[in-house]
Amino acid sequence: MDALAGLLEGPRARGAFMIRACFEPPWSIRIEDRAPLTVMLMIRGESWIAPDGGEPVRLRAGDLAIARGPDPYTCGDDPATPPGAVILPGQVCTYPDGRSMRGTMDLGVRTWGERLDGSMVMLIGTYPMRGEVSGRLLDALPPLLTLTSDVWECPLTPLLTEEIVRDEPGQEVVLDRLLDLLVIAALRAWFSRPEAAAPAWYAALADPVVGRVLRVLQDDPAHPWTVASLATKAGVSRAALARRFSELVGEPPMTYLTGWRLALAADRLRDTGDTLDAIARQVGYGSAFALSSAFKRVYGVSPQEHRTRAA
Repeated sequence: MDALAGLLEGPRARGAFMIRACFEPPWSIRIEDRAPLTVMLMIRGESWIAPDGGEPVRLRAGDLAIARGPDPYTCGDDPATPPGAVILPGQVCTYPDGRSMRGTMDLGVRTWGERLDGSMVMLIGTYPMRGEVSGRLLDALPPLLTLTSDVWECPLTPLLTEEIVRDEPGQEVVLDRLLDLLVIAALRAWFSRPEAAAPAWYAALADPVVGRVLRVLQDDPAHPWTVASLATKAGVSRAALARRFSELVGEPPMTYLTGWRLALAADRLRDTGDTLDAIARQVGYGSAFALSSAFKRVYGVSPQEHRTRAA
């Protein structure tokens, strides 16, 4: 598995919130849903996204933005337009004074806003639960990233535009998979750009020594690796590997391996029904007890609690 594939295999939407928003200026929506990841794809017109404490970003037709939660932000026709609605956890929609909007802005199947013929149309996809996106992916992203239409053309726009308003059996599953594909395609394009703030380990893949070690660890995390055995694979001394790896990745090889093993365990607890013993063997721990101890130390919850929350 290459590093990018390992990073991007995390998104697994399950009943994700997807909607087509249609507005006519002036309009503004305050987002406080604490969702871990939200994708906004501009279909028509333009809008501004203003993160709290950050610079507003302008989106035009064809542009895409990904917001990493849980920090709030505001979307509107202008950063100065006061919000007319607030989106809370669970996609509960209220007026700014807290009164429920009670579906007053529903415009049809997965369509929301003020008017269907509004000059602004945006497709929005939200992963409501952190368990649907791997922590390694979230940690690698800035609070807000954008891809403009002049550097990337979304291949899924026509299909998403058609499917988001369909009301067919199994449609939620279709939209979940399309959202996953949209996120993966967008992030693959974003990580390929020189200005992308990719994680240190991602940039280190280009190094002839550290890159080889990273690929070995990602391909076979269950192997009983040591710094000495990794140094042999890389053709350098233990001291040289430890120094070079720490300089480029920001942590020692064994610390990176522990994080990678636990990230894999977290995803498998979420995505499979395998026993803890089986998962421990798959990711390189000698027993369920050893995995459970390491998992709780890093994640703050037991593997079973993580699985229950993800479910």
